[in-house]
Amino acid sequence: MHDIDLLNEKVTEDIFSDTLLKNFIKGTKDRRYSLVKRWLKQGAIIRLKRGVYVLGEKYRQKGRNLFQAAQMLYGPSYISFESALSYHGWIPEAVYTVTSAVEKRAKEIKTPLGVFSYTPVNYETFFTGVDRIEGDNGVFLMASPWRALADYVYAYRKNWKGLRPAAESLRIDADVFKNTSFKLMEDIHNSARNRRVKEFIKTCMEEITK
Repeated sequence: MHDIDLLNEKVTEDIFSDTLLKNFIKGTKDRRYSLVKRWLKQGAIIRLKRGVYVLGEKYRQKGRNLFQAAQMLYGPSYISFESALSYHGWIPEAVYTVTSAVEKRAKEIKTPLGVFSYTPVNYETFFTGVDRIEGDNGVFLMASPWRALADYVYAYRKNWKGLRPAAESLRIDADVFKNTSFKLMEDIHNSARNRRVKEFIKTCMEEITK
């Protein structure tokens, strides 16, 4: 089988790790390294970082998923902050850096696909208010809008009291607050370790229920 045919047959996700290559490239480590080097030179694959690759544009089957890539580059993590708020349609601006939350130290990774930014957050349960999204071109973890707002308050040290400062600062349409899960907000409030986050969520809930 031709090398490129092998790549096309075995790699079914456009973004993949070195673990996948180890599973189907038989032989020695040197043979695997030689094939990877050849594919990189041909543009069949592009290295995002050591051990993580994306298929070259000519060979992509599903379309690149930057959110999936974010979790493969550094984790455990989930999409949050501006990227999550934009995904949910809560802010009007396009976001050109993929922003994620992590438990570990902050990091920025520059790749041929773009820039990925990781900011630490502090909760009792890291994935409270985070959903698993499964689509045709990949799987990723996405903060709910309220979790993304809570993360934003924590990361940028905002002393927001209620809905108005958040809406004005981020240009959020107040109508989006109407469809709110109070159980989710309570869960985020209870899981948050930060005083500013707790106060923000608490005052938002009080305003919405008036």
